[in-house]
Amino acid sequence: MNGNTDILEIKDLKTSFFTDEGEVKAVDGVSFGVAPGRTLGLVGESGCGKTVASLSILRLIPEPPGRIMGGKIFYKGADLLTLGTSEMRKIRGREISMIFQEPMTSLNPVFTIGNQISEAIALHQHPGRAETRRRAIEMLQMVGIPAPEKRMTDYPHQLSGGMRQRVMIAMALSCNPGVLIADEPTTALDVTIQAQILELLKDLQKRVGMAMILITHDLGVVAEMADDVAVMYAGRIVEQGPVAEIFKHPRHPYTAGLLRSLPRLGAGRKRLEAIPGLVPSLMNLPRACRFADRCNLAGAECTLEEPSLRTATADSRHVFRCVRDL
Repeated sequence: MNGNTDILEIKDLKTSFFTDEGEVKAVDGVSFGVAPGRTLGLVGESGCGKTVASLSILRLIPEPPGRIMGGKIFYKGADLLTLGTSEMRKIRGREISMIFQEPMTSLNPVFTIGNQISEAIALHQHPGRAETRRRAIEMLQMVGIPAPEKRMTDYPHQLSGGMRQRVMIAMALSCNPGVLIADEPTTALDVTIQAQILELLKDLQKRVGMAMILITHDLGVVAEMADDVAVMYAGRIVEQGPVAEIFKHPRHPYTAGLLRSLPRLGAGRKRLEAIPGLVPSLMNLPRACRFADRCNLAGAECTLEEPSLRTATADSRHVFRCVRDL
């Protein structure tokens, strides 16, 4: 990633959770960046650290048991980890917004939709009551909710899952943030609604020009939405670069395994390929390659030390963490 153009840049981020059994290294030395108008797909199976990385950016890690152990998070050149609580509160929602996985647990069930969107606008921009209401209706209209004036008086339980997700998007974009973090924004929705929400995000990004971090385990969504992709495994980024390059020439065995597990047209009744084995415990990580136990290309050298990220010869933006050349 180009640090000169990135609006958000994460360097060597480390976040752990401390339990009775020991330290869980959920994010362990992660670095990435995203530029205005571009989308970074953050990919990996459940438990790899995607959501923890995003919550760390907004400093929403619960302490205890969690703690950001190190690294830097630059937004427009300022390190968010050095800001005080009140300064950070001004950043959340106004400069960096987040859409969470399940809107029903993110929306307050006892307040109307209008109240919740208006609160976000009033908190950060302080317009008058009439202007706040006008902006809230405008946001609902922008995300494609019909009869927005009527929906202002509805409660979350009166809306469908797709409508609630649109409300979450409206809230996240109500203050024109520079960065939008979308954490599995379509997981709980059916396929047709998923397509509508993704198309809406793409359209809004073009209109507003924000940077977007799209967290997902669905490589099909990444292919459709993202410009760049970072693949995470056991708290580390194992491959990163332009989407087209990584989909065409994956250089890490884990990325290649994820791509082979995708269903393909014309494959008939052929079984999908699965990646054997289990992710290592984040409390007892191997000293060498974290994927070695599941990799059919692993050799003796893969058990000696952990490989560092290295650059692919075809594209300097494409980096991967493996001693092999696929």
